[in-house]
Amino acid sequence: MTAQPRIWDIPGGIHPPQNKHQSTARGLEQMPLPARLVLPLLQHIGNRAVPVVQIGERVLKGQLIAEANGPLSCPVHAPTSGIVRAIEAAPYPHASGLDELAIILESDEQDEWTELRPLPDYRDEQPLDLLDHIRAAGISGLGGAGFPTAVKLASRPDHHIDTLIINGTECEPYITADDMTMRHRAPQTVAGIEVLMHILKPDQVLIGIEDNKPEAIAAMREAVGERPMQVVVIPTKYPSGGEKQLIQILTGKEVPSGGLPAEIGILCQNVGTALAVHDAVLLGRPLISRITTLTGAALERPTNVEALIGTPIADLLAFAGLRQDCLYRLVMGGPMMGFTLLDSSAPIIKTSNCLLAGTIEELPPPPPALPCIRCGLCAEACPAELLPQQLHWFAMGKDYEQLQRQNLFDCIECGACAYVCPSSIPLVQYFRAGKAEIRGIELQQSRAEHSRQRFEQRQERLEREAEQRELERQARAEKAARAKAAREAQAAQQQTEQSEQTTEPKPAEPDLARIQSRKVTTLSAEQKQLKIAAATARMALQRAQKQLAANPDNADLQAQIPTLEQAFAQAQQAFDAQMSDQEKQ
Repeated sequence: MTAQPRIWDIPGGIHPPQNKHQSTARGLEQMPLPARLVLPLLQHIGNRAVPVVQIGERVLKGQLIAEANGPLSCPVHAPTSGIVRAIEAAPYPHASGLDELAIILESDEQDEWTELRPLPDYRDEQPLDLLDHIRAAGISGLGGAGFPTAVKLASRPDHHIDTLIINGTECEPYITADDMTMRHRAPQTVAGIEVLMHILKPDQVLIGIEDNKPEAIAAMREAVGERPMQVVVIPTKYPSGGEKQLIQILTGKEVPSGGLPAEIGILCQNVGTALAVHDAVLLGRPLISRITTLTGAALERPTNVEALIGTPIADLLAFAGLRQDCLYRLVMGGPMMGFTLLDSSAPIIKTSNCLLAGTIEELPPPPPALPCIRCGLCAEACPAELLPQQLHWFAMGKDYEQLQRQNLFDCIECGACAYVCPSSIPLVQYFRAGKAEIRGIELQQSRAEHSRQRFEQRQERLEREAEQRELERQARAEKAARAKAAREAQAAQQQTEQSEQTTEPKPAEPDLARIQSRKVTTLSAEQKQLKIAAATARMALQRAQKQLAANPDNADLQAQIPTLEQAFAQAQQAFDAQMSDQEKQ
């Protein structure tokens, strides 16, 4: 057996009650086929998908029903065969409680698959082709915020991934979905990791699992066998499952503030995501189901189920024996980072790893917040080494510049600071609100800057067009003058010839006015250039004078005016000198 590699500790962290044994006693169960599925078009970070089916259309299991909308998006597939009954706003599992556009699919109970396209010989495929396959399967991260997997795998060319980390820690209390994935789907998970290795070509693969999952550790080690990957057992500590925290534990490296793991040659994927990659590449199946934990004291039989994406939460709770009279609070996710669900008719989505149905004794309401006593426990518990106390003050004062200077966006919202706070201050809520405000301000500033640039570009374009029109007008005027002079000369010549034919020639007095007019209107090529240069210099001077009149305090314009006046004077003087020389001739 390979020796256990060295591990490092992370700052802060807490040890809340695990409460994981309740949902692991029944193994992994299969959720019955629901009669109705609600498939939100937004199940990941990025743009919502775009429907490609019509109401009343029959679809097959695994068929594409909504395509990705841009690079940062994921397609949606039918979890079973049936009829599309509606495309409308429907309840959505989100902290806001707002509805989201969804495809309503009524099952025909046949569960008929569409044609699948597996790649059993994926090692013969190019990594980019495998990325396209993963993207088409609609896979997004199953252990976090749901970042599209193909986008995360396609790191920039200057970021060589030397370490692939598979996250099997599952540090939050109550949640055991990853534990069940490793216990019951270990061979498939390892096969999915091998696909990721073929794409990334890492130097090492580390599978991090907390030591409170002995069955999962044994299953994964057996499945790994002699493959070039290591199962690394780490101490149980919350939040060791955070991406940056797990990287520090397994490698000793720290991701720079505001940076990405790829910048230090590391990429993390969840074990559930690796299983989804196996299903997509080796079986040809898109992401249409996931393993979800059903737990909490309000359930008669807590368990883990493999359920279709879009299954109503009420169906899942009924399967686990919900005691409605005991239910006080329904949470999507765990007690630390989860959020309260207001409507059990909402469906599970790709990021739904746990449903916690808690009683009032299990999830009591928080006591009223008291003033901060400056004990410093929040700073000791923070795994990101932030100063939650100061962040709290700046957030209350809406001092967004200070929040950014204090690295607010390094906060992973794990809730460790609020957990240890003796004053029961909801710190994470303040931090989330601060982040949202800063993002809103930056978005407004970005839009304003974009509008300013568009306005300035339009003004420059209009000025160029005006200058071009003036030059064209001058050219037309000069051309007309030359044509008129030519017609007058031709008419005078014809009149002279006629006079010579009818009468004897006599000395004629020179027509000084006509000669002078011809001299004035008939310009040489050099005179034309000088005239255009003088007109251009005059227009530049006039434009600068107008801008100075509108902005009298503009020092740059004040400095430009004498230079432009001198340039115009020199150009006009050169033109006048040429014209004077012609008149003398």
